Amino acid sequence: MAAQTMEQLVSLCKRRGFIFPGSAVYGGLQGTYDYGPLGVELKNNLKLAWWRANVWEREDMEGIDAAILMNKLTWRYSGHEETFVDPMVDCKNCKMRWRADQISGKCPNCASTELTEPRPFNLMFKTQIGPVPDPESFSYLRPETAQGIFVNFKHVLDSTSRKLPFGIAQIGKAFRNEITPRNFIFRVREFEQMEIEFFVRPGEDEGWHKKWVEDRINWWLSVGLSRQNLEPYHQKPEELAHYAKATVDLLYRFPHGLEELEGIANRTDYDLGSHSKDQGALGLKARVSPNSHSTDKLTWFDPETKQHVVPFVIEPSAGVDRGVLALLSEAYAEEQVKPAPVDRLKPVEEALGTFLKSVGRNEKLPAQAKEALLAEGERIAHALGERLPSIAGLLSMPGAESIEVAKKLRGQVDPVVDEFYRTVLHFKPHLAPIKVAVLPLKKNHPEIVSTAKSIRRKLQSSGAMRIVYDDTGAIGKLYRRQDEIGTPFCITVDFDTLGEGKDAALANTVTVRHRDSMAQERVAISELETYLREKMQSGA
Repeated sequence: MAAQTMEQLVSLCKRRGFIFPGSAVYGGLQGTYDYGPLGVELKNNLKLAWWRANVWEREDMEGIDAAILMNKLTWRYSGHEETFVDPMVDCKNCKMRWRADQISGKCPNCASTELTEPRPFNLMFKTQIGPVPDPESFSYLRPETAQGIFVNFKHVLDSTSRKLPFGIAQIGKAFRNEITPRNFIFRVREFEQMEIEFFVRPGEDEGWHKKWVEDRINWWLSVGLSRQNLEPYHQKPEELAHYAKATVDLLYRFPHGLEELEGIANRTDYDLGSHSKDQGALGLKARVSPNSHSTDKLTWFDPETKQHVVPFVIEPSAGVDRGVLALLSEAYAEEQVKPAPVDRLKPVEEALGTFLKSVGRNEKLPAQAKEALLAEGERIAHALGERLPSIAGLLSMPGAESIEVAKKLRGQVDPVVDEFYRTVLHFKPHLAPIKVAVLPLKKNHPEIVSTAKSIRRKLQSSGAMRIVYDDTGAIGKLYRRQDEIGTPFCITVDFDTLGEGKDAALANTVTVRHRDSMAQERVAISELETYLREKMQSGA
């Protein structure tokens, strides 16, 4: 079962080192997040899987890494200076600012309907270029990676001698000054994109657009998303961007609702045409602004027709951060390992009830925070035996720390969760931040420890996967910890490994525990590398 609430993911990510609030020691900075030790591994694994599938394994793709800062004229002729805007309103009561198309005429902070008229707000971050302030010496932090591909079209074409159809792929940072960043890492001001601009002959664009939609759905399924949570949405004509002939959004069922994970757009010849000189002679289909600054024609010479062609562009564009959020959501599960006795659940039930009463009586809590705490608390209470681990997420929600009885509730919950439940991330093995954890059964036994560390070093030396050694708790707790971060395999070194157990045949073998099934089997140390490689490749 995927994550039911965003609080479950936020709590896990902070507790286990996936994602932290940005600049937290100074009170944070809205719309920014830092990826921790496990988060950066997951993020890199997702990007590598994307790059492997779309660049290495295709014969029609090249990669680039374009600069974040670009000549400001790029953004004039791309249309961003004029059209990259959102409608903004101010609440006259509490002075908060909101994106008008997301609040249904009522302030989310104070519920007032006294709002200003919507006005356009450009989302690009403007920055000074050079040491001397000058009104003309500025640029923007790029709001998308696509334009870096378009302006490099001729460089790539000339240096690789590519023929249509072919694509250029890029993974990189982009920045948008969102009015109201929200929903954890879903909508932020600094983010990463995985984008492809695929160049095709005019007239062949609709077929390629359909093919790319199918390819992208299949790829997301290959990294672990379920088809029931992934829904293609064909934009209506009035919803299309100014450059698009057609766009299909791949919507994912995030904890906060069905929202865009990736967009696949048919951008026609708008972009290459917009950045070209002598536009009148190019036979453009798209309506573009006259360009008096470009120094080149972004065309491909067709050796068959002996004519220069401005290719149409199919653009699959996905957010890396949204991809990470989707993987976390899909993989997340709270599982009851064994039934919790009624006498152990009763004190938790009472403490939760007391906590919710305290929330209801607290007059200092903002209305939005109070409503959210009560809604989540009641959801948990409705099926406490099943949802008890979700209390950790409840206690990490805004405002929970101000409730005095929160500590008592945590004290009642933690021992029960440790004994009867587990939180697990069912990642595909190739995406898991850590592939294997090597655990000593007894951390103060020198030979067991040295053997475990030796196994870890040998497996890590292959460079094929991230391996860790962990001796920071009892073996049961270590298993739970690795489950919670999505480690597919745990290797336990015990007395049998040393030949000191009851069965001499188990000498030089270890216990391999599988995350999803919790099944265990003995494997010879000499066969571990092959065993793990085969399991990783099969996705077992």
